[in-house]
Amino acid sequence: MTRIVRRMIGHGAVVMLFALAAGFGLAMSLVGGFEVLPGNILEFELPGDSRAWARTHVGGLLNGLLVMIGALVIQALHVPERSGRHLAWMLVGTGYANTIFYWGGLLSANRALTFGDNRHGEGDLMSVIGLLPALVFAFVSMIAMVIIARHAFSGDTADGSS
Repeated sequence: MTRIVRRMIGHGAVVMLFALAAGFGLAMSLVGGFEVLPGNILEFELPGDSRAWARTHVGGLLNGLLVMIGALVIQALHVPERSGRHLAWMLVGTGYANTIFYWGGLLSANRALTFGDNRHGEGDLMSVIGLLPALVFAFVSMIAMVIIARHAFSGDTADGSS
């Protein structure tokens, strides 16, 4: 089980790296460029607005934490190996799917909330790329939470303690 936990923490860190990169995008979006030297800004425009960059930054950090904390929960609950493997791919997949969703929403006119047009804008390829994995893993992550809740409330552990 230790290998699963370590790998999940590693994947959570990768998800958080994407979120931290979005933090730079947020800063540049707010400033309108990159400050090369104090007071000297190389001006340019990034795709997406500052709110989208903020969602991508904060949402990604939370998804990285979801994966890392999920790993620790699996370990703390002494989840059996088979269930632990299932939960690992479910939570890691959720972290990456949501990362793709946030970046897709950042680059899509309709925030990747629908496959077609919505009140935010027209559907495009980034809408599909952003929404499809997030939609699938929205259901997968709910199932993962049911499995975790079941293990938490059962009192049964793989090592025989309660």
